[in-house]
Amino acid sequence: MTAERGGLGVGYEQMLMQAGLGPVAGADEAGRGACAGPLVAAAVILAETRPIGGLDDSKALTARARDRLYDLIIAHALAVACVIVEAGECDRMGIQAANLYALRQAILTLEVTPTFVLTDGFAVPDLPMPSLGMWKADQVAPCVSAASIVAKVTRDRIMTSLDEHYPDYEFSKHKGYATALHQRHLDRHGPCPQHRMSYGNVAKATKVKSL
Repeated sequence: MTAERGGLGVGYEQMLMQAGLGPVAGADEAGRGACAGPLVAAAVILAETRPIGGLDDSKALTARARDRLYDLIIAHALAVACVIVEAGECDRMGIQAANLYALRQAILTLEVTPTFVLTDGFAVPDLPMPSLGMWKADQVAPCVSAASIVAKVTRDRIMTSLDEHYPDYEFSKHKGYATALHQRHLDRHGPCPQHRMSYGNVAKATKVKSL
C-alpha cells in the first residue's frame, strides 16, 4: 500500500520502532530517470543509539553534504546494502522491473533482517516482511533519506569514474541524465555501451548517427 500525500509524516519510523516493529529498513534508488549508467538501489537500517543529524532527500542536499552524510551512514548505520543494475540489464528487464528487483535485493541482502520496510513512493512486492510505500518518504523517514543518500553517492561516483572511460560524454557533469549537454554529446557521438538503448532519446540519437 502507498501512503497518500500528507497522510504520514515525520515520526512514522519512530512510531514503528516504539510499536516493536523494529528494526526498520528504508530503501530508495538513484538513476531511474537517467538514460545512461546503472540503476542503483540502497537499503539502510539506522542504529537507534547512533543518530545521524541532517538526513534529507539526497536531491535536496549539496554534493559535499551528501558525501559527508554518506561517510556517517556507512560508519554508524546498523546495516547498509547496495545493488547495482547495469544499463544493459535495465534495457533487458525494463526500468520498472529493474527498479523493483534492485530495491528488493538491497533489502534482502542487508546483514540485519528488518522487521518492517519503508520505501519511497511505492511498496516493493514479494518481500518476506511487511512494508509500506510512503509519499516523499525520503523527506520524512530518516532510514529512507539515508538510503537515498547512499544510492545517490554510489551512483554519482560510478558516473564520475565512467567519465574517464568515455570522456566524449562528460558523464561526471550530468551523471547520465538527459540534460541539454548530454544530449548534444549523444547526438554527436551516438550512444556508448553505458547508454540505455530502450530510451527514446538514445534510440533517436542512434538513428541520427547512422544516417
